[in-house]
Amino acid sequence: MKVITFADYLAELEKTRSPWHENYYAMYSSLLGGVVTDPVLMQVPLDDHLVHRGDGVFDTFKCVNRGAYNLEPHLHRLIQSAAAISLAWPGGIDEIRELTLATLRVAGRSACSARIILARGPGSFGVSPYESKRPALYIVVYAAGTPFMQRKPEGADVRLSLIPTKHEKFATVKNCNYLPNVMMKQEAVDWGVDFVVGFDLDGFMTEGATENFAIVTSDRRLVFPCVKKVLDGTTMKRVMELAETKLVPQGALTSVAFADITLADVDSAREMLVVGTTLNVGSVRTFDGRPVGNGVPGPVGKALDQMLSDDIENNDALRTLY
Repeated sequence: MKVITFADYLAELEKTRSPWHENYYAMYSSLLGGVVTDPVLMQVPLDDHLVHRGDGVFDTFKCVNRGAYNLEPHLHRLIQSAAAISLAWPGGIDEIRELTLATLRVAGRSACSARIILARGPGSFGVSPYESKRPALYIVVYAAGTPFMQRKPEGADVRLSLIPTKHEKFATVKNCNYLPNVMMKQEAVDWGVDFVVGFDLDGFMTEGATENFAIVTSDRRLVFPCVKKVLDGTTMKRVMELAETKLVPQGALTSVAFADITLADVDSAREMLVVGTTLNVGSVRTFDGRPVGNGVPGPVGKALDQMLSDDIENNDALRTLY
């Protein structure tokens, strides 16, 4: 077996360069104390409990026209998620914000996505979080995804997931232990659909692999699942605000709320929506092979997708320039 020395290490890393690396723009590492822009140097130590235990939290946001959209809610959710697992960054939210914007400036991209990862840090291969000497912070800037309706304007096909839903203690924390989410995405790919969505043991809708879901009821109420059972989506909350302030006054909706959603509610819905940071607002055309509403994107979904897109590009109050 070949033994790679310190002197040989960079040469061996160079051999790992791959086509997908061109989508990786910059990475800050608190362990290095700076930013690297060469993708083969974007490394995390194997003994960081993030790697071998999933012990960490993260949040992801998008940037358009050199503006980080809705950054503050993402940062606050990161801090809240970290607190839920007794993890904190010594410099607090202000330092994380400063480092994030600095990393974006180094990346130099007008449009991109960024992910902030607060990890337990290196220290051992054990399970105890107390074996990590200090937390680690990683910030990566990478290529932005395309909003869903731009990729598939006819709407999404969705199936009911068979993966057990997370307990609410874990579902409401954006942690790095994403195995159930990975398996849900695997279901969707294997079944040839765009998304899957979970229902809990009580028969109520939860969420997708990385998405929030909603329905427009027969009496034109926009309803999302109760947040005590799902991740408190930043895009979901902004979509609800847009719907409340614009579509309700217009009469397109009668109300916007959280409530328990059953399979029967989906069957009788006018529309079903899927919402997320990358995809924006997608309209669902089929659920478990049956048409949702008329089987085509409905007016509420289309309106909210356009409103959110405009908000991302033009709402200066929610754009943090870098």
